[in-house]
Amino acid sequence: MKLLRFGNPGIEKPGLLDNSGTIRDLTSLVVDISEETLLPENLEKIHNTDISSLPEVNNNPRLGPCIGKIGKFICIGLNYSDHAEETGGTVPPEPIIFAKFNSAICGPNDDVVIPRNSTQTDWEVELGVVIGKPAKYVDQDNALDHVAGYCVINDVSEREFQIKRSGQWVKGKSCDTFGPTGPWLVTPDEVGDPQNLNLWLEVDDKRYQDGNTKTMVFGVAYLVHYLSQFFTLNTGDVISTGTPPGVGMGQKPEPIYLRPGQTIRLGIDKLGIQSQLVVSEE
Repeated sequence: MKLLRFGNPGIEKPGLLDNSGTIRDLTSLVVDISEETLLPENLEKIHNTDISSLPEVNNNPRLGPCIGKIGKFICIGLNYSDHAEETGGTVPPEPIIFAKFNSAICGPNDDVVIPRNSTQTDWEVELGVVIGKPAKYVDQDNALDHVAGYCVINDVSEREFQIKRSGQWVKGKSCDTFGPTGPWLVTPDEVGDPQNLNLWLEVDDKRYQDGNTKTMVFGVAYLVHYLSQFFTLNTGDVISTGTPPGVGMGQKPEPIYLRPGQTIRLGIDKLGIQSQLVVSEE
């Protein structure tokens, strides 16, 4: 299933994309694509519903973040060895964990806003993993049983804030609009192996990132297992699993960063495409 949320910011409704590409309104079945809706038994109820009986949504509505009321937004750094190399980093012996504050989350096609005093706003296409059944101390063999689905994430990053200013990465990762999420949450039965998905990103039609999740240092199952050793992964938590090479700061001979008026376009096999206009802070 491809689950989504549509409507104006803050008042999005739950929906589903049917096989013809039509959005169906799920408000008669669930309150939102969040919390209990993401548990396996409730996803199964939606799956068993006659979707053709649900109202069609017309007029090409805005898509909100595909998950409502995201709990923890957990990010993994330097999780592709070739990305670590391009940024001057080294492959870590264990996953690098950092957070993106939830105020950064926005719809997949909402504007990306370059914050005040920013000179190094960058892009990162990433596979997002959404937790369904809570996970604590899970083993790697059973870790994927706790995944409700997958989505596209643009881990927008301000490199000066992130790296050159003192403190942790979080302030360079959490500016408003720095977490486009969606367009939809795709359930595991439609995705198959999460370690064999092509992912890419373009700026003004120039392709900068072109990778595959098979080159992750730490795969999805391992990440769910690993994180659950330190804290409970709750229903609705999101793991952003890292980015392949091709980010702006890694361009040669000089880094390239986003400018107002540019368009970012990114996607992952089976998970859909995002498109964002870059604007400056008013």
